[in-house]
Formats: sequence, C-alpha cells, structure tokens
Amino acid sequence: MSRAVSAVALLFFAAAALAQQRGIPLSELKSGSAFLGADLLSLQRDEFANPGMLWVERGEKIWREAAGKKNQSCASCHKDARSNMRGVAARYPRVDASRKLLNLEGRINACRVERQGAEPLRYESEDMLSLTAFVARQSRGVPISVSIDGPARSHFDAGEVAYRLRRGQMNLSCAHCHEANWGKRLLSETISQGQPNAYPAYRLEWQTLGSLQRRMRACLSGIRAEMLPYASPEYLDLELYLAWRAQGLPVETPGVRR
Repeated sequence: MSRAVSAVALLFFAAAALAQQRGIPLSELKSGSAFLGADLLSLQRDEFANPGMLWVERGEKIWREAAGKKNQSCASCHKDARSNMRGVAARYPRVDASRKLLNLEGRINACRVERQGAEPLRYESEDMLSLTAFVARQSRGVPISVSIDGPARSHFDAGEVAYRLRRGQMNLSCAHCHEANWGKRLLSETISQGQPNAYPAYRLEWQTLGSLQRRMRACLSGIRAEMLPYASPEYLDLELYLAWRAQGLPVETPGVRR
C-alpha cells in the first residue's frame, strides 16, 4: 500500500471513529431551542423580552469598569467587545499556553488575576454570570468550533468517558437521555439532545440565569448522583466533549429554557 493510500485510509478510519463517538449524525444535530414551544422560542429571540439580556447588560457595565490592583478594565485590553470578542465563546473550552483546559469562566478569571490583579469571580455569582453572558452574547450566531487536537485530546477523551459513565442510584449516563432517547417524551417534556450552545441560559425552573455547569449538576441531582464542586476537572472535560458534540450549532446565549 502506498503512503498516499495509507494516509487516506487513516483519515477514513479516523473520521469513522469520530462519527461513532458523536453518536448523533451531523445532519440530525438540534439545538435545545428546536424543542421549545413557540412562546419560549419567541421569548429567546426577542432581545427586549429575553430575561437573560438583563445579565448581558450588567456584564457590559462590568466590562468597562476598572478592577483590581492594576486598575484595568476588560475594555482596557480588548477594546470593543462587539468586534474583538466576536467568535471567542464559540472556541471554548480550550487549552491555554500553560496547557490548562479553561472554559469561558476560567478564561475570565485568569484574565482578572493575571491582567487586572483582581480576585477571581465565584461560579454562579451575578458578576460571573453577567460577564460570561456578555462575552458569549458577542458570538451569537457563530457556529461552535472547538479544538480537540494536541493537549486537548486527553481532556476530550476524559469528557467522553464522563458522558457515557453510568452514575447514581438510577444508573444512567448522559448518553442514555440525550443520545439514545432524544425526541421522546419524559412526563410533559421532550428530551433534548443536551446541547450546550445556549449557556449561560435563563431557565424558568430556576427563575434566573445559570451556567452550563449548573445544568450538569441539576442532571446529576436528577439521577441521584454525586455533584462535584464547580470548575472540577471532570466538568471541564465534559464541557469540551459537549462543545465538540455540538460542532456547527450556533451560539444562542443567552438562551431561554423551561
């Protein structure tokens, strides 16, 4: 077999392996908004009515406020978020220069500590949710496109293991609901594909905005499984796998969910 043929064969088998990992064919990918009723879908699309926009507006104020020992704002370095942050959220989680996997919240806190000399923001705090929602909002409509190459690969593999691991008293994995049974009914709700592209999102059951990791913890609670602390490595790995699984879906932050 020639080297050219061998290379093509390797690419074919790699693509086949990734297709198997994906579970849901690309042609069948659906955002959670595809499972919303007309009223909630309209609410998400209306910037004046979407309750998540309250956090976006607060996040814009934080973006412009000087903070920390260096008295720097986010805008001091990044200038106009509407142009310079466009597409950023669609590329997270990602591995930084120190080979550490960061989600968007982690990147924000790294900038605060390293660039502003400020204290990191607490997960699910109003300031963290607001700033994350504001930054992610700038990528609305941009297709998710994360890298799983190089040092990210081990995190991706760990994320897939976490996605398929049976847990809790109900002995269920993420895949049981969001891969094997999406589109079916669970009581009064339709099971979605569990895509992450709308987070941070406003959920009616919470009556507030929440992060993707809050949603993960809610799922774990629902199957009577152990909930890990926010920003745990397992959650970050799982976020990367979910983002790869959602490749091509547009960012919808701030989403509205039931």
